[in-house]
Amino acid sequence: MAITMADIQHLRKMTGAGMMDCKNALNEANGDIEKAIEVIRKKGQAFAAKREDRDASEGCVLAATKDGYAALVAIKCETDFVAINADFVGMAKNILDSALASKPADAEALKNVEIEGHIIADVITNRSGITGEKMELGSFESIEAPSVVAYVHPGNKLATIVGFSKPNVDEQIARDIAMQVAAMNPVSILPEEVSEEIKERERSIAKEKAIAAGKPENLLDRIAEGAVTKFIKEFTLLQQEFIKDSKITVAQYLAKYDKDLEVTAFKRFTLNAE
Repeated sequence: MAITMADIQHLRKMTGAGMMDCKNALNEANGDIEKAIEVIRKKGQAFAAKREDRDASEGCVLAATKDGYAALVAIKCETDFVAINADFVGMAKNILDSALASKPADAEALKNVEIEGHIIADVITNRSGITGEKMELGSFESIEAPSVVAYVHPGNKLATIVGFSKPNVDEQIARDIAMQVAAMNPVSILPEEVSEEIKERERSIAKEKAIAAGKPENLLDRIAEGAVTKFIKEFTLLQQEFIKDSKITVAQYLAKYDKDLEVTAFKRFTLNAE
């Protein structure tokens, strides 16, 4: 069966594969579009399997909101060259839009959401076959709240989402808190939410440093507790110094706008080394 340019363009539109890949797949499938799609899908699976042990440390991190729901999606790849490619970023955007529309429960559920007849897991695998790089869903986070905000740092390597206890929070206030989370990487909203595991880790680190510095043994516990107190101040969102005015805390900044406004949740993901 003769393969026409219209057939190739149609397959390319359906799969996102390159022109030659589409032509070869159609030839292998004797012009059958559905079989050609399967050829391209299997090619992507083969590439993904071969590169499973590769490090996918680059990628695209995006976040957005819709009707009280915020979603954050990270699609990982091997190189920055692919990460900034318009088709790769477009795929990440489509996956994010699908997450906003379907509100999946978790990352595994998101992988099974369909985009134009193909589940997201296959969409990512197919793109891997096209580029020859390992790709994967690096992260999926979501928040539902009366108000939500999303912040994507320039470069698409870092994003945050934040939920608030009241509707119609001022856009600038919400964005400032999202940027605070991006810049200062808090571990919790309130001090009492810091896990015992984290506290014990900080105690151990402080004791090891104190011993190395030759501090007396009878002071080690006091030094450790002081280190935990300092850590909580620096890494608890509401107790952190506000990045736009170090003279006040985040809690004080929010109280200036509305003393009853609370942050209900936040999520953060970055591909940057920290």
